[in-house]
Amino acid sequence: MSDDLRNIDVANLSKPDAAVELERLASEIAQHDEAYHQNDAPTISDADYDTLRQRNEAIEARFPDLIREDSPSRRVGAPATGGFGKVNHAVPMLSLGNAFDEADVREFHDRIRRFLKLSDGSEIEIVGEPKIDGLSVSLRFETGKFTLGATRGDGATGENVTENLRTLADSQLPKQLLGNGFPDVLEVRGEVYMSKSDFAALNSRQEETGDKVFANPRNAAAGSLRQLDPEITRQRPLSLFVYAAGEVSRPVADTQWEFLEALKSWGFQVNPLIRLCRSDKDLLGLHAEVGDNRANLDYDIDGMVYKVNRLDWQERLGFVSRAPRWAIAHKFPAEKAQTTVNGIDIQVGRTGTLTPVARLEPVTVGGVVVSNATLHNEDEIRRKDVRVGDTVVVQRAGDVIPQVVEVVLDNRKGSPPEYEFPDICPECKSAAVREEGEAARRCTGGLVCPAQAVERLKHFVSRDAFDIEGLGSKHIEAFWQDGLIANPADIFRLPDKRDKIATREGWKERSVDNLIQALQARQTIELARFIYALGIPQVGQATARLLAKQYLSLDGWADAVLKAADSGSEAYAELINIDGIGASVAGDLVAFFAEEHNRDVLKQLDELLTIQDFVSVDTSSSPVGGKTVVFTGTLEVMGRSEAKARAEALGAKVVGSVSSKTDFVVAGPGAGSKRKKAEELGIAVLSETEWLEMTES
Repeated sequence: MSDDLRNIDVANLSKPDAAVELERLASEIAQHDEAYHQNDAPTISDADYDTLRQRNEAIEARFPDLIREDSPSRRVGAPATGGFGKVNHAVPMLSLGNAFDEADVREFHDRIRRFLKLSDGSEIEIVGEPKIDGLSVSLRFETGKFTLGATRGDGATGENVTENLRTLADSQLPKQLLGNGFPDVLEVRGEVYMSKSDFAALNSRQEETGDKVFANPRNAAAGSLRQLDPEITRQRPLSLFVYAAGEVSRPVADTQWEFLEALKSWGFQVNPLIRLCRSDKDLLGLHAEVGDNRANLDYDIDGMVYKVNRLDWQERLGFVSRAPRWAIAHKFPAEKAQTTVNGIDIQVGRTGTLTPVARLEPVTVGGVVVSNATLHNEDEIRRKDVRVGDTVVVQRAGDVIPQVVEVVLDNRKGSPPEYEFPDICPECKSAAVREEGEAARRCTGGLVCPAQAVERLKHFVSRDAFDIEGLGSKHIEAFWQDGLIANPADIFRLPDKRDKIATREGWKERSVDNLIQALQARQTIELARFIYALGIPQVGQATARLLAKQYLSLDGWADAVLKAADSGSEAYAELINIDGIGASVAGDLVAFFAEEHNRDVLKQLDELLTIQDFVSVDTSSSPVGGKTVVFTGTLEVMGRSEAKARAEALGAKVVGSVSSKTDFVVAGPGAGSKRKKAEELGIAVLSETEWLEMTES
């Protein structure tokens, strides 16, 4: 296939091509999430990021059976860093789906009506509020006293930044709630931000003292709140708006609007532009009004957030993947500017992908200086005809690095040569090839390519994987260059090379001791994290957990995948029937185990480490815990999405096809082939009423 998959309309993608494209999108979006949420250093513009997510969602909508467990639609944020203690959120801090135009907002409104089975004329109250461009936090109060503050992290686990949050003024964050009526336990979610005027003053002071100048208010706020020394945070002018609840020991309101009023009475700052709307027309009017006045606000916003007002409806609507069904973010149009392409560089990732990066003449877009942009791959360069020296239109919507929208051909001087994408890896000089049907060109050097070998080792020790304190990217590079490590198992042999490490520049007895202690602390690891650490293509955190849950132990997983090399085997059928795996991921797993050196490294790691078996959550009290369920036909009491959400909350696994391992088929009117297959296999077929009676008993 000669054309880049990225540039093919979703409607024209074949199923195999769609699987490849979803793999690429999952990997690329995960990298951007980590850069934004974890490092406070985004590598892509909001507009470009949103485009990637939109494409991912469109492909998933067309091919729902290809949805990956590590799909961006099932993920939020990025894991907490190692510098702070970790906080497990009692109620997950999820992200929001996006609306980009009026049609999306109307569809959000209609989708709520369909899900709740409301009549066409019934009113749906929705609260509209500005989407603050800051850092999301959760604030816990016990008997009215502030006790714990955490960042969002990956939505499930965040960073403990309590002491830093205590430095905020009481007018922004009350340390003791005012009045009465608050529950014994109250978690409030909000956004820490820095006003434009405070940001300008801070950067002025930073320049005077020769310290780092921040790129934008969002980065300044995030960097200030995540200081290891709270005294530094105290010197930074941070503000806070609150807007939602986490865990509460008892209900405090029936609606979102009433809850916000309660928050104000207890001393919190709630955005003054929040409004209660009663139609999609009201929402669109509010979006236009706030958007027109956006430049006059003293804080950055990048859109509006709409939330269903009734809290009982929010509970019924529930969540889908990484986002609530009852809320959505309506983005503002991106800001644009023109600049010059000074050069195009090539970066090599851990899977060998060659990624072109445009080096731009620094330009200010919406108050932020930007100088780099990813060009994704060779077809993106060819499609836009980007050449060194060209004037290009770039756009941003809140981040540092912009999207290249187009080349200004009228400004092109002479006939600069077209950019020739290299067919040789710039790191190891191996051939860089592009397989048919793939968008990326990849280095064939494998482990002999320093970029790939080093990047794979970095991934192995990264926070989501082994999370080895004191063994950062620079140390991995240096150890690899000097031959101290060649594969992941060598990392756990570093204590045997203590004397060599101690003689290296920057290493002292204490730092070597700390490294050895960190390695010893990580010699026991959960199976899911271990699988993820191996860096197998398409196997992200969610997919790794699926595999661990299915096969329970390292030996069980390895034996099953080795047997799955025979595509006609029962082991292969079991592998691809795992919801979220499919043939594409199975192919990468089989390919990994087909390499003798990979099997050898696994054997070495198994000898050096204790890899804990997967422990399932106790669902013994649930009537459908651990059961596999298929819904088919038209459900009349609740929508299909609500039925699936309830089943999964009770510990059931919902799949799309019937097999011998299916426990129940819930069939509504119009059920066809799935019901027939279930009857042929002797699987219990339940009506929707019977299913509800079973799950509500």
